[in-house]
Amino acid sequence: MKLSLAIVALALAIPTASYSQDSSAATDGKYPNTFSSGSANVSPFTNQSKRFNDWSISVGAGVPLLQSADLTSIKNGNGKNLFGYSAYVSIDKAITHAFGINLQYDRGETRQGWFNTKDAAPDATAVGARTQYDAISLLGDINFSNLLRRVDNHSPYRWALHGYAGIGTIAYRAYQKDINGQRLMTEVKPFKLGSMFMQAGAGLKFKINRRIDLEGRLMYVVTGDDEFDGGGNAYSDINRRSEQVSDNFFNATLGLSFKLGKHDSHLMWHDPLQEIYYKLDVLANKNQDIEVCKKGDADNDGVCDDWDRQLDTPAGARVDGAGVALDTDLDGVIDLYDKCVTVPGPVENNGCPVKKDNNQTAVEVEKTLKDIYFNFNKATIRPESNSKLDLAASIIKENGGNYLLTGHTDIKGNAAYNLRLSKERAAAVVGALESRGVNESVLKSRGVGSAEATIPASASDAERLADRKVTVRFIESSEWNSIKKKDYEDAPVKKTVKKAPAKKKKK
Repeated sequence: MKLSLAIVALALAIPTASYSQDSSAATDGKYPNTFSSGSANVSPFTNQSKRFNDWSISVGAGVPLLQSADLTSIKNGNGKNLFGYSAYVSIDKAITHAFGINLQYDRGETRQGWFNTKDAAPDATAVGARTQYDAISLLGDINFSNLLRRVDNHSPYRWALHGYAGIGTIAYRAYQKDINGQRLMTEVKPFKLGSMFMQAGAGLKFKINRRIDLEGRLMYVVTGDDEFDGGGNAYSDINRRSEQVSDNFFNATLGLSFKLGKHDSHLMWHDPLQEIYYKLDVLANKNQDIEVCKKGDADNDGVCDDWDRQLDTPAGARVDGAGVALDTDLDGVIDLYDKCVTVPGPVENNGCPVKKDNNQTAVEVEKTLKDIYFNFNKATIRPESNSKLDLAASIIKENGGNYLLTGHTDIKGNAAYNLRLSKERAAAVVGALESRGVNESVLKSRGVGSAEATIPASASDAERLADRKVTVRFIESSEWNSIKKKDYEDAPVKKTVKKAPAKKKKK
């Protein structure tokens, strides 16, 4: 279990080392565009093209001093300081020149109390303790010298201030000694909820050479445990001497970092400003004139081939600072060949949008509305028609245009009633489409009743169904304003119902 968790922690600490950034040249197609790099010579960013080393291994040793606890290492009742020992090893990964991640293992022993547990207890009141610990933690590493550097002094960059902070798991065995001898008071296993701890601090690094760094480091460890000092359980007499709920300690270490890799410099020692100043100095000290456009301008677009990302720009095309032909509307057709520069359109239509045929749209909407249903003798649309209305609304919104919806009935029944019903049903369809997001200004309705019915009244109901419909017609703008929104008043016309003769009461 411990090994598995350690492997997981290691995997989390090591980010992916390889990223790729490549470009592809347009090899076919009629028009070069902003989505291709033309004939640009762009080198891929791969693990082989890295300029700096970014891995290192660090080891060190030092002294832990229990500072915030009931039993401390510094002048705890007898005026003396008790020193333990500590050691660490870490695998370090630099992410940038100012930030990295370290996976660190610590091992050590603190000594605290009135006397050293190696010695005999001086009296019956004296208590000594020692704590052996092992810890694994994941630390963030900030290079403050690189992060805050603003001015380069043209001197070798040999010193760096680092800050560390992170969390991990700590396992320990705490022993206590008095005149009765030494005994184990508390033992905590690793990778448990109660074994989590935090540590933070700073280190000062000195670059001995390109492979080795010397570092002095001071860390403050927060155990989160009141029993770490060996005082016994949290409610023992010793652990009730002060109000601390966490036994914390300082850990001062001196260590070495061994930088791994084939490059001359490590990423954490790279100073971008120093590199810039160096290049400026080289340019300032050159006696010969700087040759501009050394490779010329093969496509005569005003951008030198040295940094031209599209070496075959068509003659007359406007280009950006990288020599790539402009494509203002990003439709894949450069402005030189685009007939509609600011409106996207397909290549086959020279970059202009394809004009929509509104008459065809009307046919599609009418076909969709063919299968909508109303309640018997009413203008109320039945729920099973909702999917058809949704589709019709989406077609109108996508294609635009002004449309007149006409309601029809079959020839059977009262002509005046049929006319009114057709008007109401056409208006109901318009309302249903508008409730689905269609603009209110693009739809109007009317009803013609049975005036255009073609199936005789003697036909079956299934045959007369062809006359009960809503037709759709596209209306040109010149005719649109002369048509009313709907062709009836809101007061409904009720169908005349003959009353049955009253039955005579029996005497």
